[in-house]
Amino acid sequence: MAADKKKQEQSEDGAVATQSAPPRLKQRYADEVRSSLKEQFGIANEMALPRLEKIVVNMGVKGAVESKGKVETAARDLATITGQKPTIRLARKAISGFKLRQGMPIACAVTLRGDRMWEFADRLLTVALPRIRDFRGVKSKLDGRGNFTLGVSEQSIFPEIDFDRIEFQQGMDITFVTTAPTDEQGHALLKGIGMPFRSDEDN
Repeated sequence: MAADKKKQEQSEDGAVATQSAPPRLKQRYADEVRSSLKEQFGIANEMALPRLEKIVVNMGVKGAVESKGKVETAARDLATITGQKPTIRLARKAISGFKLRQGMPIACAVTLRGDRMWEFADRLLTVALPRIRDFRGVKSKLDGRGNFTLGVSEQSIFPEIDFDRIEFQQGMDITFVTTAPTDEQGHALLKGIGMPFRSDEDN
């Protein structure tokens, strides 16, 4: 009886362990990238090591002024790609020349944190980017504060999107926000988790 109970507990523990297993890229950061950054930059304090804080995916929708439905369609695709419901961004002020009124929906965005952030980054780096035709890497220019923004021209590179159901091509900006105090540390962090930066001669 006791043996059966112990076996049941072990089985339950095993199930829990499987469910709570960290994302692959998060594990890689913990096992490999942290120690590499520590050695490369001589950082003694573990809390000071650069880490990925969040990923912001933003879609500015072209033609949103003429068709409100375009923002809703883009938001649907963004939710499919990220697994999180987007927020709709509204115009802050009116611009008569573009027939833009204040409060009009013009974009959608998602902010990813935690495991969902790591899972999205893994899919982006290992599956989506290699699907870009003639892909040769991304430019290694950060924003001066350790953050990096990557522009993607169409949503169809993500396998979650059914190509036959795409109503229009929609690009997006994907920003990796890090805690790195410098671009050098930010670059090393992102390269460590698999960001396919071009070599200097290709930039």
